[in-house]
Amino acid sequence: MITDLKRVIKAGFKNFTRGGLVSFASVLISTITLSTITSIIILQAVLYSSLNIIKDKVDVTIYLNVGVQEGQAMLLKASLEKLPEVAEVTYTSAEDALAQFRERHATDYPTIQSLDEIGENPLGSSLNVKAKEISQYESIADFLKSDNVLVSGPASIIDHPNYYNNKPVIERLNSIISGAQKLGFLLTFVLVLISVAITFNTIRLAIFISKEEIGVMRLVGASKMRVRGPFLVEGVIYGVLATIFTLVLFWPITAWFGRNMTDFLGINVYEYYFSNLFEIFVIILLSGILLGVISSFLAIRKYLNK
Repeated sequence: MITDLKRVIKAGFKNFTRGGLVSFASVLISTITLSTITSIIILQAVLYSSLNIIKDKVDVTIYLNVGVQEGQAMLLKASLEKLPEVAEVTYTSAEDALAQFRERHATDYPTIQSLDEIGENPLGSSLNVKAKEISQYESIADFLKSDNVLVSGPASIIDHPNYYNNKPVIERLNSIISGAQKLGFLLTFVLVLISVAITFNTIRLAIFISKEEIGVMRLVGASKMRVRGPFLVEGVIYGVLATIFTLVLFWPITAWFGRNMTDFLGINVYEYYFSNLFEIFVIILLSGILLGVISSFLAIRKYLNK
């Protein structure tokens, strides 16, 4: 068995070297396929980075009534933090809100003058809420309308949350994120199918060149595994070489994007590529080997069934 395995592996390398331009074309097509898969991995990282940036900018501010005590605000904050949808709650006191207001309107002298004439702080404290997912803000808003902790005596401590003002924007962003994720999955599926079809036909061409040799082997009683084995090994060689070429190819490409496109993309592609190099290597190596082996298996089946 070990002797047969050695012969199969040796024959696979012999087929590869004898293939010449056809072997080169097969490796090239496999490299293009794996480059497509690698590009999709990086594009998904860029997409999720952009979506996370958008998510971080979306929040809901709960404006509390003027004069609400900090203890009451902290009770509400603690109640919100217990919700599974909530990622973070930040408290802004009335004094901080006034300081921020003065800073924003530092050059608006009539507004500052009017504020000074009032002689007291007209602003209330607030709570800034960030949800784990954009789609969860509505359930947080529903909680704000129903929970008893919002009531101090007969009156609610909440002036108003700005969720309903921002609701159209939040819903639009949520639909964009959902659509982008579905589009990314569909694009990945289509490109992989196209790549498999191209690789399959390229390897089929390589096997077609050896059809007479396959016929002779079948006539002398060679087993199906003995006939198929060298082509499966050849498919593995295509996958391994294509993986190496793909990794080398993306080194300068990601370096250029890292130097010139980080601000635009929101992620340093070069740093992402090298920090996840092992995972990318495993994914494209397994993809390349499976692609080569499955394509070889399917392509030679025609000649084995004759």
